Amino acid sequence: MKKQYLNLSVYRCDRCAGPVVSGSLSVRENEISKATDIRQMGSFCLSCGYPQDWEDEAGHARRFPPVEWQSAAELQPVSRI
Repeated sequence: MKKQYLNLSVYRCDRCAGPVVSGSLSVRENEISKATDIRQMGSFCLSCGYPQDWEDEAGHARRFPPVEWQSAAELQPVSRI
């Protein structure tokens, strides 16, 4: 069963040294398979707003574990009481 995953990493901005958040979405056939269909969502600095085109080349990026992510089309409406 295919599942979509959100991948996030953080590194320093080359302009102001603030935190840059970089995100991508990927698809996995199962929990142990390699990610495929990787789509970069973009990177920008949270401090100055400068968009980044690359990740920290020195390997100082902090990568967070992938999180299962449903697209808006897959979400079920929540009934409110």
